[in-house]
Amino acid sequence: MPNVKVHVQFPEDKIKEPVIYQIGHEYKVVTNVRRADVRETTGWMDLELTGDSAEIERAILGLRTKGVVVDPIELNVVE
Repeated sequence: MPNVKVHVQFPEDKIKEPVIYQIGHEYKVVTNVRRADVRETTGWMDLELTGDSAEIERAILGLRTKGVVVDPIELNVVE
């Protein structure tokens, strides 16, 4: 099953929202947090999304729609 690793950055107003939980329930993807640093006003995480390729793309678009910044992880830095 395909998987994609992305780096997600949360703006301050999204820190306390359960964005990753929501994505896992709104789309047919499995979310796996590989690394994260979430603080009071900033946050980021390296996230692995597993599922059908089209559904992964929909989930990434959904993350962006929710107001978080999503960038692909080019190298396999979280293996």
